Amino acid sequence: MSSSIEKLKEIFRKFPTVGHRTAMRFVYYLAKQPKEDINELVTAILQLQKNVKICQMCFNPFEGQELICPICQNPARNKNILCVVEKEADLQSIENAKRYNGLYFVLGGTLLMMRKEDISKLRIEELKNRINKSSFSEIILALNPTPEGIATSVLTERNIRETGFSGKITHLARGIPTGGELEYTDDETLQSAFEGRK
Repeated sequence: MSSSIEKLKEIFRKFPTVGHRTAMRFVYYLAKQPKEDINELVTAILQLQKNVKICQMCFNPFEGQELICPICQNPARNKNILCVVEKEADLQSIENAKRYNGLYFVLGGTLLMMRKEDISKLRIEELKNRINKSSFSEIILALNPTPEGIATSVLTERNIRETGFSGKITHLARGIPTGGELEYTDDETLQSAFEGRK
């Protein structure tokens, strides 16, 4: 296999959820594209590198001249509530739902997704610093209800308590989704639905 194909394949394999076969599909797809399309992709990546920065408060990527993203700057946001999410895509999903008006913090991953030596990549210390410099009355741990997310949630809550935070620490409710049927619902989801009943 040529070194160009192998090198690009290894780059794609670094992407989340991309394995060997998917990486190879990406490479072969690009190899068949016209030069103009390849140049467009390269230009878009360079623009991303040039224009997108990471917010110094919530760690969400954004475009602009400031050091703080538009969400953190917005005076209309509720500054008393902080929503902790695993990744940027989770933040965007919550924003798209238009049901939350507080601030965010992107943790940067989960425990079991990372090798032991990479656990330090979780922004636990940055979160603690953010809490110490703010006056939140509630912190929402909006991590995915997977084994990895639950383990990370436990670790995060423990570290939040260590800061002396005296407000509420809450978790998103879990249960049967709209359109779901009890007959096909697993035991854990049913338990969560009963525990979170209103």
